[in-house]
Amino acid sequence: MKLYDLTLSGNCYKARLFISLIGQSAELVPVNLLEGEHKQAPFLALNPRGQVPVLEDGDDRVVDSQAILVYLARRYADEAWYSQDALIQARIVGWLSFAANEMHHGPATARVGRLFRRPIDETLTAARALAAMQIVEQQLTEHAWLAETSAPTIADIAVYPYAALAGEGGIDLVPYPAIRTWCSRIRELPGYIGMPGLE
Repeated sequence: MKLYDLTLSGNCYKARLFISLIGQSAELVPVNLLEGEHKQAPFLALNPRGQVPVLEDGDDRVVDSQAILVYLARRYADEAWYSQDALIQARIVGWLSFAANEMHHGPATARVGRLFRRPIDETLTAARALAAMQIVEQQLTEHAWLAETSAPTIADIAVYPYAALAGEGGIDLVPYPAIRTWCSRIRELPGYIGMPGLE
């Protein structure tokens, strides 16, 4: 496997983390976003969206971090990570959508604004971030794992990075005890690896 990667990207980290958790390995191919490598023809041939991560597995290519989690779970992981039970799978997909929408437009965007000094609407982003974090906190107050399962699923891996890195976007994690406990549970999983800010 080959993963086109950016070390500081939470979305790339999702893929790296899950690959490690399921006992697989991948060659990491750094993509220089600051130099605009992701918008140049060679990379656009891999992913016309011009985004990382991209996973190559033999002749198969998968783009988008949520799609990569699904692919890896179905191809290489124990079924518990992506249950074939209709209700559990629906819950997982709902959280994958939440990761790509609410978490992206909230905590992830707040982090990008601060860490990479990108222009953002700080008031709107902060409101979105707090709303997203509150939803995650409420779910984790009632359930150990996001999909209401007895073990982690790819829903947890999809949401974890930007929740755990929320402090880098100026969001204090102290008011979110359930999220902090959940983050600790994830860090205790066999095969867990960190990233800058989550060592």
